[in-house]
Amino acid sequence: MMAGSPGVGHAEQAAAGAARSALSADSGGQLPVGWQITGEGAARQLVWRSDDPVPVSDSGVEFYAGDRLLGRPVGSRDGRTFVLPLPDARREELSGLRARAGGRRLDVAGAAEAGPSRRPGVTAQPPTRLPANAVDPGKPGTYRTVTGEYTLPSVRLPGLAAPVEMRAVVVAPTTAPGHRPLALFLHGRHSTCYTGHGEDVTGDWPCPAGSKPIPSHRGYLHDQKLLASQGYVTVSLSANGINGQDYAAEDGGAQARSSLVRQHLARWADWAAHPASAPRIVRSSAPADLSRVLLVGHSRGGEGVNRAAMDSLYPPPADQDGYRGPVRWHIRGTVLIGPTIFGQNPTPDVPSATILPGCDGDVSDLQGEMYVDGTRGVSRGAALHSAVYVVGANHNFFNTEWTPGQAQAPAEDDFWAGDQPDRVCSPGTATRLTAHQQQAAGATYIAAAARLFVAGDDRVRPLLDGSNRRAPSADPARVLTHAVGGRRTAAFLPDDQVAVDGGRLCAEVDTDTTTACLNPDAGGVSPHFAQWETSKEPGRRAVALHWTAAGSGSTVRVRPARAVSVAGSKALALRVIVPPNARDTRLDVTLADAAGHRATLGRVRLDGLPGTDRTASLWGQEVRVPLAAATRSGLDLHRVTALELIPRTRSGRAWLMDAWGWRAGTLTVRAAALPRVDIGRLTVKEGNSGVRTYHVPVNVSGHGSGTVRLFVADPASDGATAREVTVRPGSHSIDVPVEVRGNTRFGYDVSHDVFVKAVRGAVVGAHRGGVTVRNDDPLPAVTVTPVADRVAEGRRLTWRVSLSAVADTEILAEFGVLPVTGGAELSTTDVDPQWLLDSSGASPRPSRPLSSVGGLTFSTSVPAGRTNAEVTIPTVTDGLTEPEETVRIQTTVYDDSGQPRTGPVFTGKVHDPS
Repeated sequence: MMAGSPGVGHAEQAAAGAARSALSADSGGQLPVGWQITGEGAARQLVWRSDDPVPVSDSGVEFYAGDRLLGRPVGSRDGRTFVLPLPDARREELSGLRARAGGRRLDVAGAAEAGPSRRPGVTAQPPTRLPANAVDPGKPGTYRTVTGEYTLPSVRLPGLAAPVEMRAVVVAPTTAPGHRPLALFLHGRHSTCYTGHGEDVTGDWPCPAGSKPIPSHRGYLHDQKLLASQGYVTVSLSANGINGQDYAAEDGGAQARSSLVRQHLARWADWAAHPASAPRIVRSSAPADLSRVLLVGHSRGGEGVNRAAMDSLYPPPADQDGYRGPVRWHIRGTVLIGPTIFGQNPTPDVPSATILPGCDGDVSDLQGEMYVDGTRGVSRGAALHSAVYVVGANHNFFNTEWTPGQAQAPAEDDFWAGDQPDRVCSPGTATRLTAHQQQAAGATYIAAAARLFVAGDDRVRPLLDGSNRRAPSADPARVLTHAVGGRRTAAFLPDDQVAVDGGRLCAEVDTDTTTACLNPDAGGVSPHFAQWETSKEPGRRAVALHWTAAGSGSTVRVRPARAVSVAGSKALALRVIVPPNARDTRLDVTLADAAGHRATLGRVRLDGLPGTDRTASLWGQEVRVPLAAATRSGLDLHRVTALELIPRTRSGRAWLMDAWGWRAGTLTVRAAALPRVDIGRLTVKEGNSGVRTYHVPVNVSGHGSGTVRLFVADPASDGATAREVTVRPGSHSIDVPVEVRGNTRFGYDVSHDVFVKAVRGAVVGAHRGGVTVRNDDPLPAVTVTPVADRVAEGRRLTWRVSLSAVADTEILAEFGVLPVTGGAELSTTDVDPQWLLDSSGASPRPSRPLSSVGGLTFSTSVPAGRTNAEVTIPTVTDGLTEPEETVRIQTTVYDDSGQPRTGPVFTGKVHDPS
């Protein structure tokens, strides 16, 4: 199954098919209230309509069938209608439909997604606290600071209709000598406007009269003040103009946010060259050094600053970019807080630290882990990429303007436990952090990244690279880290060609439960296994361990295709996942060389992270064993041929993500000259006749050659083909032709989608695109005529829906019930109770007029290739002597732009049997 994008460039086309047809007689029953299926074959779509606007969030809405992710639908501007392309969907595959955002169910009010956790007990802290690091970056510095805002003329960005504001708040040192490094903050996707009355917020832009912008950019003042006291000039940008318009962006707004960041950096470069032209707050600050820039992004802001780092090294296509000037800055690193990464396209040669909130209720799958995992093997591997897992932190509280009690506008705790308190994340539990505790931890680790990436202070590295040190300023938060890159040497990476004995080489993303690393029926979520655009993804693997006895009989052996070298390393670093709340998992670690010598390096011990069914706690902890034993035994570290893991506990499960030769320190990072791939989208008209061939637009820029994995979705099925492709600027190695057959029959738009992901020696900007074929034929006229509109009890009231011409897709006619204007009205006990349940979710008792039943709608679809269908109201015999009863119904059809159009009112009458 294809997973849709958070916001799609062809959203107008997709939305045009919204709410037009329902599963009818051929489906074996109706979908739940609010759900519909539109179209046929390649144009088939799943539609959900919410009674109220869905709150703006970073993760966006997801559709599920039970626990199976169907994809991310395209939202409409009003935040009510969501459409997911779902070719060849079958009714039996769509049982248990659910709309979720951040793990919270949206389509049933108050519904909890999981019952009380039955997992083992949860402890707030491990038996012993981690030792304190030698340097604590959370301590304020000695410089006095100044705070102020600037507002510049708004800018226009590609794909956004309204201009985007150029507004920011600056906190900077006033007494620091010389030019100071610059830290730029970008907030995530949040509501844009509020009125100050109650809980009224919107996602509009510009803000309508009577409302004002939510100051999300002022939510990091605590982080800014800490950095400014330590000598950094800081600036936090407002991005409401993007948040209010990115629902229609194919990449969820990543390129727009990058453009906004670089627009501000360009102004700072101008002001550095011409100080007198700067705003007053900038002139009052220490001058900024644009050769030392740190980017900090929260949620979709994280994806935005990652793209800004990429765009600063590898320019995007000019027609997609909102900044086309020179790059007069050097980005030394990024900090990404609960980020999205819909494209799973990190910038490999810019160091990063990704903060993963253990109680994130918005980006609840913690997909930001891909900023670490997705860099492995892509480039030189010199840049350190760190993941910082903060137990008990939610998504919103890193921003004070998204925090109840601190925000000017209405705000909420994004973690939602449903009807049952969560033993890890509900407020007041031993593991859940307060807002102030979470903000202190966030500020401390942002400062740690600044000190390592920008200032080059290696003393803070142990806080970020899995060395098991803590920063006292972040107490009482429990923070764990792991990393790739730096001075690590790749040793055992399951993504490469490896063989596994005694365990299972598993697929991180696969619908086949015998192949997948995690069985969805077993519960649990792993950030490492975050789904991308397809339900099966080659090239992402781990090693699964499952044992029922301790000792050598349960040994798992990992053998690479060729011998690897860890010579010069001090330790072997492994990233190992164990189940949440598991206690005392112990594994012996052994290496073997090409001559058959073996050496046991030592034993590792792991406890699972605190977790429940609502948290993404299956996260890889970094453990290290010294290589001294291998050296003493004479093992040839230049030619290591096997890694063995021997369980020393009676039973358990674990997953090996990878293993590396480890040395302390970091390396000087120089970005490699790489090719960059961007997929575009071509929109064409179907035409009236003939066959035309179009090609998916692909742009390859940059330098050198590299390898990407190309996925081509089949619009007539739920599958995609994948292949590796070598790309270089000027080549045409990615060529995806699309044949379009013209006709004069109405049909819905069809998208032929393509996705791409970097494998080696390349970067990817716009990861998805394709060819969208627009229907250019008018919707047939729809008429309704009575067939049996006066019947005896027990018979069916029947009307015929007719089309003026056949169509290539089914056409829906919906009916609502209106109050009668006189006489007795048909009641809930006069109709078939199953029909009433299917049409409204209501029960017949107590008996009441049909027009008083909330949400009562019924429909019929005229199948593709036919011109009529019938719609009925089945009545029942009640044995009572009653006057003739009446029902009034009104039709609604949807025009070819997806807008509802109400039609005539029809009357049906039911009398007692004669």
